[in-house]
Amino acid sequence: MCRAVFLLALTVLVCPAAEALDNGLALKPTMGWLHWERFMCNTDCDKDPNNCISERLYMQMADVMVKEGWKEAGYEYVCIDDCWPSHQRDAKGRLQADPKRFPGGIKKLADYVHSKGLKLGIYADVGKNTCAGYPGSLGYYETDAQTFADWDVDLLKFDGCYMDWKLLGEGYMNMSRALNKTGRSILYSCEWPLYEWPYKQPDYKAIRETCNHWRNFADVYDSWSSIKSILDWTASHQDIIVPSAGPGGWNDPDMLVIGNFGLSHDQQESQMALWAIMAAPLLVSNDLRDICPRSKKLLQNTDIIAISQDPLGKQGLCTIKMDSFEVWERPLSKKRLAIALLNTQEIGGPRGFFIRAAPGWKICDPQCNVTQILPQYKELGVQTPHTKLVVSVNPSGTTLLTVTPTSDYAGLIL
Repeated sequence: MCRAVFLLALTVLVCPAAEALDNGLALKPTMGWLHWERFMCNTDCDKDPNNCISERLYMQMADVMVKEGWKEAGYEYVCIDDCWPSHQRDAKGRLQADPKRFPGGIKKLADYVHSKGLKLGIYADVGKNTCAGYPGSLGYYETDAQTFADWDVDLLKFDGCYMDWKLLGEGYMNMSRALNKTGRSILYSCEWPLYEWPYKQPDYKAIRETCNHWRNFADVYDSWSSIKSILDWTASHQDIIVPSAGPGGWNDPDMLVIGNFGLSHDQQESQMALWAIMAAPLLVSNDLRDICPRSKKLLQNTDIIAISQDPLGKQGLCTIKMDSFEVWERPLSKKRLAIALLNTQEIGGPRGFFIRAAPGWKICDPQCNVTQILPQYKELGVQTPHTKLVVSVNPSGTTLLTVTPTSDYAGLIL
């Protein structure tokens, strides 16, 4: 079984999350597009002008986000990752964009993104260099924060390469203060716990007071093994990380890789459903200009997004593992519950799950209404505690349900 679930669930219900970073941002999990997993550090605009890290790429993504329904669905940030800067700071010690790939500069790009009703995110590093070897912010926290504010940037992803791990906390807190000092609202995405976990258990109270969301585990890859490893790590550490999540600060399991090459459609549905259950930022990394309609429909599914953005702001839990199934459950507003049933087998065909085996099913007393969101929307009707309802789940797929009790049940464990 997923460990410590009952006690943790009571803790999550009774105890509010620690005090959040007081910048009024990320009251719901962040939604947007981030370049890294799909486009990485492709800087060769002579050989690959359509896919290199350049202002053209972000302008085109912003255009598509407006024209193809992404903005309407809630995706609002267009985020630059590593490899955007020049290898040298300017004469005043400020970061500057690569002049060939960003001839208009970041301020012009921000103006363009804002003209579309979207927001711009940028990348920097707490250490002396970024992970790809570009200038880091160590020794320049206030300078860089002010530069980003002057450029009208809306989000900062702050990586943790090339930094003494003992100084990580100090560095992340210093940049948080520097951002707030600028007076501009800049959402602050940290990687503090990711780089501290190899040495000690991070202080999540301090992290939540410093950052709007934070990476905990390894980078996502375009593969099912990568998604599984993130889920396994989250389930085994949920007693530590889940209590820190809530409006203003979220655990970040990394990007959505839906619409790329490595996941079957069932596996794409699993990532989307479980990221919603985990109240994770929904930062898509794919080519929005060329995405299959089925993946686009999944990413823009309003019912899944409503679970992700639920105003109660509680992160879900892995509540039980049994018979090659994992049950993940998230409490929702209006005393509802979202249940994700993941079939971990990667062989055979669809398998049935007896729904009343889910720990959260006890909210269905005396009765409840059940809606299936994935793999297809279906009203499953009114059910009771002793239902015989069995739901079908494909190998490496997930069936996502919402459960609405028709009367109060005080014993809800989540």
